[in-house]
Amino acid sequence: MAYKRADRVKSLLQRELGTLISEELRDPRIAFPSVTAVEITRDLRSAKVHVSVLGDEEASGKTMKALEDAKPFLRRELGSRTELRFVPELTFVHDRSAEQAVRISALLREAREREGR
Repeated sequence: MAYKRADRVKSLLQRELGTLISEELRDPRIAFPSVTAVEITRDLRSAKVHVSVLGDEEASGKTMKALEDAKPFLRRELGSRTELRFVPELTFVHDRSAEQAVRISALLREAREREGR
């Protein structure tokens, strides 16, 4: 039972945080973030939010700092938009999987070009 509830809460948090970040936050430091995943503890008190950011390292750093600064606002909004008894403590993690996929793709393309010569 708890497992299914945790899955529902993860999905709810991912959806709501994605909407809040993209539509409600008006911080100029935020550069096109996407909530890619949410991990939540068994007691539903803490959530690790994975965020992918378009842009260079500087833009990513500024975006992650802005998200950290916006935690109180995001938690308050989650509390008003959801019927969760406890809004989890949020921890933002920069998800670099998209960047790594692009880099791996470029390396594979280079390897194929070298073999084709």
